[in-house]
Amino acid sequence: MRRRLALLVTATMCLVLLAFLVPLALLLRTVARDRAVVAASVDVQGLVPLAGSAGPDELRRGAAQTAAATGRPITVFLPDGTVLGASAPRTDGVRLASRGESLTVDLDSGREILVAVAGRPDGVAVIRTFVPEDELVRGVHRAWLVLAGLGVALLLLGLFVADRLARSLVVPITELATVSHRLARAELDARARPAGPPELRDVATALNHLAGRIQELLREEREQVADLSHRLRTPLTALRLESESLAGPEDASRITAQVDALERAVTGLIRQARWRGESAGEAGCDAARVVRDRVEFWSVLAEDTGRRVDLDLVDGPLPVGLPPDELAAVVDALLGNVFAHTPDGTGFAVGLTPRPGGGALLTVADEGPGLPAALVHPAALVRRGTSSAGSTGLGLDIARRAAEVSGGRLRLSAGPTGGARVAVELGPPRPAPVSRGLGPRP
Repeated sequence: MRRRLALLVTATMCLVLLAFLVPLALLLRTVARDRAVVAASVDVQGLVPLAGSAGPDELRRGAAQTAAATGRPITVFLPDGTVLGASAPRTDGVRLASRGESLTVDLDSGREILVAVAGRPDGVAVIRTFVPEDELVRGVHRAWLVLAGLGVALLLLGLFVADRLARSLVVPITELATVSHRLARAELDARARPAGPPELRDVATALNHLAGRIQELLREEREQVADLSHRLRTPLTALRLESESLAGPEDASRITAQVDALERAVTGLIRQARWRGESAGEAGCDAARVVRDRVEFWSVLAEDTGRRVDLDLVDGPLPVGLPPDELAAVVDALLGNVFAHTPDGTGFAVGLTPRPGGGALLTVADEGPGLPAALVHPAALVRRGTSSAGSTGLGLDIARRAAEVSGGRLRLSAGPTGGARVAVELGPPRPAPVSRGLGPRP
């Protein structure tokens, strides 16, 4: 923008200077020519009385004296054809002036001045002088150089002023853009410094107000999520008491363990909601361990519903760029979809293999009716809150968002037996981003 403003000012000033200096330069040349012609005409006016009444000898001496005083050649053409003074041809201009009309004639080498003198008894005498081209343009080139220097100086001054004005615009705009990018990176403490014209100051103030409002809305939303998660503690407590009252020790121990896991998940959700919306734990985890733990949990339910489970899990460690809680949520969402949308007895397969370049590839394929809509509109199945089976529509979206956060992606396709196949690419671990937007709340 700064360069464009400089180019705009340069183009505008060049046009203005050309419109001003070119006519002025031409006017200076015309004035210089007219000045030289007038001076030559004044010089020969002293011979007019003498040419109207004096004899040839006296007229010759007067012409010689005038030529010596002015430094110009003086020639007098008498009516009888006699030529006095400097030698000069009888041109068409001389013949025209002999009819009684004074005039000037432009020649290639200068300007010829012809003065007709009437009053002689034998006719009209003509006094001729010549002004060379050098004298006609004397001082013009120097004046043009002065004008050119003045134009360059004005152009440089205009560029300096334009650069200062452009800087007063560009610097605040650049700061606004920088603050906007910082806000986009979740640095919600970024604020713009109101500077520049009133319009830019208003934009900076509005951006600061927007950032503050975003902080307030995020804080309120996280507190609401934390409150909602906290409400789950009451039914969890009741469920724990019920599980402890079961007669079978193995069933009670298993259900109590799952209640403990659910309670830890709720606690992590509260902590995650209140502390910057980020995982409070690790920036990555061992995918092999997390997936194997969750598959073991779902395998018990698969056995109860008559489902065959095929596993192809690589031995760990297999680090990925997701916290263990989030990866567990992905596995639970995908396997939960299998149990929710396929009839009992439908088998499924879970695979976990290393991903080229780091990370892992998690696949879940079932032998159910498949996802025919995914073959036509796969994006509709991962749109948040959209479900064609009466569920919340969040499962695949959770998996998609987790894959993208880790640097991977989610893909849907038909399985080898015609059912649905979901492949989640998980990126390798990377340093956890530090957000300076919202601090921990007590």
